[in-house]
Amino acid sequence: MKVVIIEDEAFAALRLKKMIQEYNPEIKVVAELESVSNSVKWFKSNHEPDLIFLDIHLEDDLSFAIFDQINISCPVIFTTAFDEYAIKAFKLKSIDYLLKPIVHEELVAALKKYEQYSGLHQKSVDLQTLYSLISSNEKTYRERFSISVGSKIKMVETSEIAYFYVLDKGVYLRTFHGNTYSVDFTLEKLVDILNPSVFYRINRKYLVNIASIVNMFVLSRGRVKLELNPKADEEFDTIVSIDRSMEFKKWLNT
Repeated sequence: MKVVIIEDEAFAALRLKKMIQEYNPEIKVVAELESVSNSVKWFKSNHEPDLIFLDIHLEDDLSFAIFDQINISCPVIFTTAFDEYAIKAFKLKSIDYLLKPIVHEELVAALKKYEQYSGLHQKSVDLQTLYSLISSNEKTYRERFSISVGSKIKMVETSEIAYFYVLDKGVYLRTFHGNTYSVDFTLEKLVDILNPSVFYRINRKYLVNIASIVNMFVLSRGRVKLELNPKADEEFDTIVSIDRSMEFKKWLNT
């Protein structure tokens, strides 16, 4: 079986590929694509795979834009960070989906379902209708995160999260209770799925909940240093970058 992964987060794509190959080493991932433009270019010059794993929100557009430019007939399994309203839409349209972070057992179930139906007549999916259904909903923001902790899944409400931060090559969240967990999202993706009136990205390393700000100190060149609760591991990591300082001050008053 030949598979294509369309995912703009390198770590998430690598993790998914590893899980697929652990399930069946004979499954060949023939392409890993990160954008709508790259995907369209690849499909125009290559044969269709047997199955596509497709993230909804790519770096340059919603992945539905791929289908506006090329005709794809093979099955699609969506990998999504969208909340419940989108999941209802997938069920309504009988499309498989995997909610991030992807759990091994759910991936196996999706692959087994594909294997059971492969070779049989597939009911065509009205992707345009699904796209309209999702895009017509009012903008919603992530309300909770499912976190992989060993072999278990833990639910963390967004309201419990004080801030997200980058450490080495990973992204982590820290709760108001001081618990720290790894997440499968870049800060760029988190900015897109979190309520901007609550969370603000102060620099390259930190995305903070306004409720986590205890004190603010004015530094030279208009910079602002934040004291957070819980305290950050490195205090100088919580300085609002110069290019964001003016926008940050506006955000505080919205």
